Amino acid sequence: MSDLTSLTRRSFGAMALASTAAACAPRVPSQEIPIQRMENFMDGYGPIEDAGYTLPGIPSLYLQGVNRRMSGIYNGEQGPNTLDVDPYAKFLYHVRADGTTTRYPVGVGRQGRSIRGTTTMRLKRKWPGWTPTQNMLRTEPEVYGPFAGGIPGGLRSPLGARALYLYRGGRDTFYRIHGTNDLESIGNSGSAGCIRMFNQDIIHLYDQIQTPMKVVIRSEAESLRVDPEYFGRGIELPPKIISPEELLGPEAEALDRPPVFDDFADA
Repeated sequence: MSDLTSLTRRSFGAMALASTAAACAPRVPSQEIPIQRMENFMDGYGPIEDAGYTLPGIPSLYLQGVNRRMSGIYNGEQGPNTLDVDPYAKFLYHVRADGTTTRYPVGVGRQGRSIRGTTTMRLKRKWPGWTPTQNMLRTEPEVYGPFAGGIPGGLRSPLGARALYLYRGGRDTFYRIHGTNDLESIGNSGSAGCIRMFNQDIIHLYDQIQTPMKVVIRSEAESLRVDPEYFGRGIELPPKIISPEELLGPEAEALDRPPVFDDFADA
């Protein structure tokens, strides 16, 4: 028997995000993990083993149409070696030096709650932990107070398998590009402002990029100008909040364990 830890329904929910504050926070998806047997997954979206965990494959239900990773010629307005995020069309473009791009589907915050403009990705982490911001604790203590001590990296962390940390003017914006298992959220709105990706996609992107890196979040006008075909893609999802017991209770702790990295540099 493998010693790899598979995602349970509980850990699946723990790695999704909430829509009640302007930063990443726990959220529970509306569906349970389907039991995976012999499904033929799309290339790049099958089950993967990472840091001692077994991540489930993404069912084709969530990869319909443009809601999956695609590569081609970049037709946007940003320069090379940039991440170009369109929160209105729900895409993230990795713009390479040769003019090509990989486009990933994303889930984003509700209108007006996500950061806009130019930022810099100064840090990237594998299986990062999550801690609510002081603003979240101050404005909604009843929601975030139980999580004040943070959640360690692993299956319970809302930031999933990878996270990219966005800075502006040398200061942390507290916005992240990160993984999630809230599959229905990708291609839609409803997160707390952060930019979410399928875990398979954020792992793929993470391995292609280096810090520091320019990250541009398109304005509404730019999205309409560059990609009018997909402007307004997706729906707005209602908030679904996970209880503290689901993440901090004895059963949750017993089902989780720290990630196992290949070398110290990954930690």
